[in-house]
Amino acid sequence: MDGEGNLSTPITANPNTTKKVKKLTVVPLIFLIYFEVAGGPYGEEPAVQAAGPLLALLGFLIFPFIWSVPEALITAELTTAFPGNGGFVVWAERAFGPFWGSLMGTWKFLSGVINIAAFPVLCIDYIKKIFPVLESGWPRQLAVLCSTLALSFLNYTGLTIVGYVAVLLAVVSLSPFIIMSLIAIPQIKPHRWVSLGQKGLKKDWNLFFNTLFWNLNFWDNVSTLAGEVDKPQKTFPLALFVAVIFTCVSYLIPLFAVTGAVLVDQTQWENGFHAQAAQIIAGKWLKIWIEIGAVLSAIGLFEAQLSSSAYQVLGMAEIGILPKFCGVRSKWFDTPWLGILVSTLITIGVSYMTFTDIISSANFLYSLGMLLEFGSFLWLRWKSPTIKRPYRVPLNLPLLIVMCLVPSGFLVLIMVIATKTVYFVSGVMTVAGIGFFFFIKLCKTRKWVEFSVEEDNQDGHEIRVL
Repeated sequence: MDGEGNLSTPITANPNTTKKVKKLTVVPLIFLIYFEVAGGPYGEEPAVQAAGPLLALLGFLIFPFIWSVPEALITAELTTAFPGNGGFVVWAERAFGPFWGSLMGTWKFLSGVINIAAFPVLCIDYIKKIFPVLESGWPRQLAVLCSTLALSFLNYTGLTIVGYVAVLLAVVSLSPFIIMSLIAIPQIKPHRWVSLGQKGLKKDWNLFFNTLFWNLNFWDNVSTLAGEVDKPQKTFPLALFVAVIFTCVSYLIPLFAVTGAVLVDQTQWENGFHAQAAQIIAGKWLKIWIEIGAVLSAIGLFEAQLSSSAYQVLGMAEIGILPKFCGVRSKWFDTPWLGILVSTLITIGVSYMTFTDIISSANFLYSLGMLLEFGSFLWLRWKSPTIKRPYRVPLNLPLLIVMCLVPSGFLVLIMVIATKTVYFVSGVMTVAGIGFFFFIKLCKTRKWVEFSVEEDNQDGHEIRVL
């Protein structure tokens, strides 16, 4: 409770969390955020294929300022104001009530687990260049399934382990790009950077914007595990600041190097092309290193985003949006094993989709959630200005509205250019989410399962007790 008598964070008492558990510190948190968003330049190649070198470079230069920075600032403020698990679900619930909190949970959770399904697929896209048997058919599907299950088990061992694994994976997976960029310097011809693409090739704006969006979003995902972070009010703003800079640089340096040094048919700029470019620039040894790095990067992406999805389920149970049993933790590792299991099963279920359909569906659902998140942020600033905010975006409300309107326009664009398949998948999932809310409400009314108990303190402010 803040000095004005307002409840700014949920108060919980979970018997499974009373034992001393090591919290995440700033360094592993930086790399978890990095893998929530990027994981390196793997996957940025289709932007060049879709619109040519100049627009791809401008996209990765400009887009962080109109999207990544505002999202990171909002995440820093609201995470320090509500430093518990659940993140954006808590924000929407505090701003607009349980229905919108539940719908936010549906949109963000499903977008997250759909997005997770892209990483085993992306990993196999690189490995198949070494093992062609994984090109298609049952060997490919089996490889995706086995890798998904193995990575889910690693996540079960705990956030601290996952965080330090992320540090190691980032170092190893980014090293070949640094080497490639240095070797490429003498081969760079700057006039190639201003190319708008090959004549006769139609620009694919759907692929272009979805590639930018997919490579630079999900900054707020880390908010769902804020309750596992040491001193989150200080740690989160610093970690987000460093992660934004680190992520943008990791995209831009290799993109400038390869577009300037390599001249190939634009249609070759598909996922995995950086490995081919490494062979052209330095030799097959660097190509193999980048392909190995792609696998390691996919592991980091999978682990970070599965963590967020699992702790989102835990946080939703803690505030009573999901039944209490959804917040169960492992006795060995204190991890939300049920959240991990559910996330993994849904990930496997959507893994049959193509890479493009995966990222497009994830982007659409995420866009819906982000529009609600921007609305929650502005509403809480206006209606609850006295909530204690250890970090506060240094802008007044009118400027904050402008800051949110620019990325909101981009969100609408992403939704407008979506395919019919994406509309159908997203529509079905939204309707299912609404139905799920009313089903949960019925469960509460009939007392079919146990939920977090809501009590009022003597000041009339809500306290949540597990």
